[in-house]
Amino acid sequence: MKKINRTFPSTRLRRTRMQKFSRNLTSENLLTSNDLIWPVFIMDGQNKKKEIKSMPLIYRYSIDNIIPEIDRLVKIGLQAIALFPYIENNKKDQTGSLALDSDNLVCRCVKEIKKYFPELGIICDVALDPYTSHGHDGIIHNDKVNNDKTISILKKQALVQAEAGCDILAPSDMMDGRVSSIRKTLESNGFKDTLIMSYSAKYASCFYGPFRDAIQSSKLLKPINKKSYQMNPANSNEALYEVSMDISEGADMIIIKPGLPYLDIISKCKEEFKIPIFAYQVSGEYSMIMSAAKMGFLNLEDAILESLICFKRAGSDGIFSYFAPHVLEKMNKSR
Repeated sequence: MKKINRTFPSTRLRRTRMQKFSRNLTSENLLTSNDLIWPVFIMDGQNKKKEIKSMPLIYRYSIDNIIPEIDRLVKIGLQAIALFPYIENNKKDQTGSLALDSDNLVCRCVKEIKKYFPELGIICDVALDPYTSHGHDGIIHNDKVNNDKTISILKKQALVQAEAGCDILAPSDMMDGRVSSIRKTLESNGFKDTLIMSYSAKYASCFYGPFRDAIQSSKLLKPINKKSYQMNPANSNEALYEVSMDISEGADMIIIKPGLPYLDIISKCKEEFKIPIFAYQVSGEYSMIMSAAKMGFLNLEDAILESLICFKRAGSDGIFSYFAPHVLEKMNKSR
């Protein structure tokens, strides 16, 4: 920044903050409906809507019940959703084989949504943790998550989702080389225009707890955590390395996860790569804000908007947020 000699009282920075109109005119960042992606939990069955205890006012929906919810939100500006399945235990196995079934829950949901909302962007998670009996994102071999064996399945899962009509594939597994493998598979099967939004910097975070409850993958078998493949929270240079690799392998966009605790990572990646970057305001962030508001420790509306605009300030082009429906409704009422 160019140094400018400013002295008091000729310069009073408070002048532009004194009234609402001048605060609006000088706002450096703006949150709009175009910035929001709604993460949605889906489940099998008919006419089901079940609240997730660790995520107040967040639900799992059967496919028939998610359609009217989407309809309501598309009318007020919803641009994209991200689907996450709740799979019953008796349908899980060691390799997550259901992920490759073209008639699985996610594929059926994508097809049904596209019937009614062909212009809505649909993002599908490419990972095995909802489908595996051990709860990990990959194939277990000798008590370790095997990178290459996992990729051989992920690329097939990605193809199945693309064939169902998914617009954006979002590999969240953190296996090395999976973006390249998925991109080559898409290219060789005629899906050249299918986007890849890679979870390039996904940290081994404690903030995922409520999400794992939501998809029923919280009880990990050996290994007992995901630190061997998700990133060390102490590292930032490694995140730049990860993002660089994914871009070179064919990622169109990247995700930083979690969100608020990693604003510095968002900022560094945006400054370095100038690529579309999306923040994921994860389940733990959502539940903390909701719990603090319930206790009267903070104002819910202010906390939601402040947390979201922070992502924009840090450099995010968009935000995955469970608050998306609430914020869209507020924006619609203020028009």
